[in-house]
Amino acid sequence: MVDMIEKSSDIKGKPLKLKELIDYQEGSVVSRTIIDKKAGTVTLFAFAEGEGLSEHTAPFDAMVIDIEGEANVSVAGVDHKLDSGDVIIMPANKPHALRALTKFKMILVMIKAK
Repeated sequence: MVDMIEKSSDIKGKPLKLKELIDYQEGSVVSRTIIDKKAGTVTLFAFAEGEGLSEHTAPFDAMVIDIEGEANVSVAGVDHKLDSGDVIIMPANKPHALRALTKFKMILVMIKAK
């Protein structure tokens, strides 16, 4: 397993197991930023079962990639169930929320508009 204390710069240029870059914490949402640039971010999240992100909007499209577990993602009031391997793009300025149905790990990719 990759040492969780490693900084993102320490993980560049080598193969990694996404699921091992972040651990679950009971009753919590854990995040780890992998890339943070002016052009956008890539962040890993680990959600304990039942945890989530409350409804909000973002000024950029955001792509969620489910790497483990199941979650409900609401986009503009429409619910979508994600399973491992699924992807959903949440449009900019549309309200969205997320709730883990099981322990759930995801990648969030945000590319900022010019």
